[in-house]
Amino acid sequence: MDVLRDRDDAGARLTWLLSPLVVQGDATGAVVLGLPRGGVPIGAAIARGLGLPLDVVVVRKLGAPANPEYGFGAVGEAGITVLDEQAMAILQISDDEVARIEARERDELERRLATYRAVRPSVPLAGRTAIVVDDGIATGVSARAAARVARAGGAARVIVAAGVAAPESLHALMDDGSADLALAALIPDRLLAVGQFYLNFSQTPEREVLRILGEAAAE
Repeated sequence: MDVLRDRDDAGARLTWLLSPLVVQGDATGAVVLGLPRGGVPIGAAIARGLGLPLDVVVVRKLGAPANPEYGFGAVGEAGITVLDEQAMAILQISDDEVARIEARERDELERRLATYRAVRPSVPLAGRTAIVVDDGIATGVSARAAARVARAGGAARVIVAAGVAAPESLHALMDDGSADLALAALIPDRLLAVGQFYLNFSQTPEREVLRILGEAAAE
């Protein structure tokens, strides 16, 4: 089974995949948007490799009441909400529970957004290609929300890139128009957990995200 060494390896492989799709060094044509936290170091590697600016796109997963790791949706900047109707039916989650969880995650989203924007002002997306980057895509709700945030920001083209992704999730992102293109360094037939396809899948600390964004702002 092919695996990624770490997020730097994912970034290197994705840089190679993306290089024919964007104009290298054209800072007016494309922007790399990393999802905090794990997508930011991968996005930084891509941005360095392609000579593009790096920014963040902030989303929050909506987790099931009894199992927060099981996402039934996601919220993002600009009031974006994505709900997985099938997952909600399985969970039998009520509208009141959805509203309560969404309100809580939006509060956290705004807190994190303010923290990130204090060190990295947003990069304009209007008319540009947005490359949305995450370390892994399982159900795809977070990636879908992030792609739609980029659309709402005026991006002319949205590419979603991940270290590892389920094939059906990549197809879904393109089929519903969230992304013009969705790709991954690894696309296994069966994806149970993103971490199983990384030799090193240690958590990315918040301070590392802030350091990377601070360097991006300085550049």
